[in-house]
Amino acid sequence: MDVGPVSIPFFELEATDGAGRAGVIHTPHGDLQTPLFAPVGTQAAVKAITPKQLQQTGVTLVLANAYHLYLRPGDEQIAALGGLHEFMSWRKPILTDSGGFQVFSLAENRQVDSDGVTFRSHIDGSIHRLTPEKIIAIQENLGADIIMAFDECSEPHDRAYNEQALARTHAWAERCLTAKTRSDQTLFGIVQGGIFADLREQSASTIASMDFPGIAIGGLSVGESKQDMLAMLEVVGSVLPQGRPRYLMGVGSPEDLVEAVVRGIDMFDCVLPTRMARNHAALTLLGRLNLRNASFAEDTRPIDPDCTCYTCRTFTRAYLRHLIASREMLAASLLTIHNLHTLISLTANLREAVIHGHLNQFSDQFLTNYHKHRPPES
Repeated sequence: MDVGPVSIPFFELEATDGAGRAGVIHTPHGDLQTPLFAPVGTQAAVKAITPKQLQQTGVTLVLANAYHLYLRPGDEQIAALGGLHEFMSWRKPILTDSGGFQVFSLAENRQVDSDGVTFRSHIDGSIHRLTPEKIIAIQENLGADIIMAFDECSEPHDRAYNEQALARTHAWAERCLTAKTRSDQTLFGIVQGGIFADLREQSASTIASMDFPGIAIGGLSVGESKQDMLAMLEVVGSVLPQGRPRYLMGVGSPEDLVEAVVRGIDMFDCVLPTRMARNHAALTLLGRLNLRNASFAEDTRPIDPDCTCYTCRTFTRAYLRHLIASREMLAASLLTIHNLHTLISLTANLREAVIHGHLNQFSDQFLTNYHKHRPPES
């Protein structure tokens, strides 16, 4: 008897080791194995690297920003051109951020009220109004696989403001759920609360009680200490349900990925690896290398002898230092390939450690080596 199509859950938890998790996220453009790291393609492009190179580097998910694409070229124009996947020629999953952090960063150029945000464009000074309903409409036009609820990201140490922002974030989350119409997109709610454990616990409980298939953790790595960030992850992790993916927004240094996976995080994004590449720095599992340094001028080693990326298999530190000194654009591309490969490989290794039950051993060894042996950064 034909019983029709079988519904596949958005997220399947495959293994746990302590709080660490390994899973798979199902999207219309392919499955995503977690833990995972997603590079940031704010303007529908990851800087200095092509979509084909992203795939060759092992990237499975790219983040684009709804706020920036709404302003330029416009979400309706992207929809008319076939949606974001077609527009940027990326056939794998895409996640769009709703713009809550970007609005937060506008500082003096925005006004927040219970209904939404009025802000002045950083591009041309024009006035715009964003509401939860508008943000969902923008992201539905863009057509990403995973979309974010509209939230208010506030300064992490200001309790009074965090309390106000939390109330708005929770109300806006409900409005986002109501506004969503596309069944081929998955909407994540966002936990806020600054560095205040009771607010984080309240927010995690509130967002978890809503019908979000996935949950993001926002408002961290925005000026608080690493100790505070990790403490908030432990608070949130104790509340969130096991059966939904957990996405830590805007975090991407190797040591932070390891610390966060140990605390139950599944997904990450950050501009760090691509921004570092444009500033002549290479990520390694023993720290960062500043390849502008004259000490690399005759260094015939690859960036990382153990790395299998195209850059390390093909070029020497001396050549990369020459490109940097000569202001060749190729330097940023080759360092981007390496930096992304480093983080993608690290999350793959963390996944294997969870599956095989030795996450704590892996993390302890990694963090000991990272903090003890990393080379100077200048």
